[in-house]
Amino acid sequence: MTWMDHIGSFAPIDGFAVAGLLIVWVLVTQLIEHPPKRRLSTSVLMAGYRRDWMREMVTRDPRIFDSQIINNMRQGTAFFASASMISIGGGLALIGNAEQLTGVAQDFTLDDSPLIVWEIKLVLLLVFAASAFLKFVWAHRLFGYAAVLMAAVPNDFTDPRAYPRAAQAAEINIFAARSYNRGLRSVYFGIAASAWLIGAIPLIIATCVTLIVILRREFASQSRAVLIEPVPNRDVPHADVTTPPPAP
Repeated sequence: MTWMDHIGSFAPIDGFAVAGLLIVWVLVTQLIEHPPKRRLSTSVLMAGYRRDWMREMVTRDPRIFDSQIINNMRQGTAFFASASMISIGGGLALIGNAEQLTGVAQDFTLDDSPLIVWEIKLVLLLVFAASAFLKFVWAHRLFGYAAVLMAAVPNDFTDPRAYPRAAQAAEINIFAARSYNRGLRSVYFGIAASAWLIGAIPLIIATCVTLIVILRREFASQSRAVLIEPVPNRDVPHADVTTPPPAP
């Protein structure tokens, strides 16, 4: 069979569902990383806090706290990179034994599509897994670069190199977080793509649900509200903690 014959095994709604998934995946990343000024995303707000973090680090002594944070970030990206690699291996193993998957899928969907259809659906999952792996690996390396730049910041805050190098470390840190977040979105949409094994309609529904979840976390979550709005009386000590009780 030719490639066009394989494409003919899919219904038009399958093409619409897959195209919609890929378009949403790309556009939501652009929206999150370049949001309207009147409503910044959580990721953009956190970028500002990362710059504040590096400025505060210049005068912090010792800087063990900062090194622990960056190390935890590297561990997180390493974990997700390993998980993505395992997912890629599992997907390749499924493609190599797609006959068994076909039998299970037919039990659930009563679909007698040819084997190539299931293999193409698995390839879509591999695309998202591979994208996530590459993003997490790059984020892990960038966090390493940020750690080196942080170590290169002079301990003397009056040194003219201190704040410029801290600013460099902040930007690399932001790039690393951006790559990490892109990897997470690849995971989210990869999970949504698995709904295509059931059918095109479930894929459309899964794409919409994933989009809603991501947009809520970036633009309407409680954590975003905390980041953008100052906590009331943040600088005022609590009376029951710092103020002695009144004399009888």
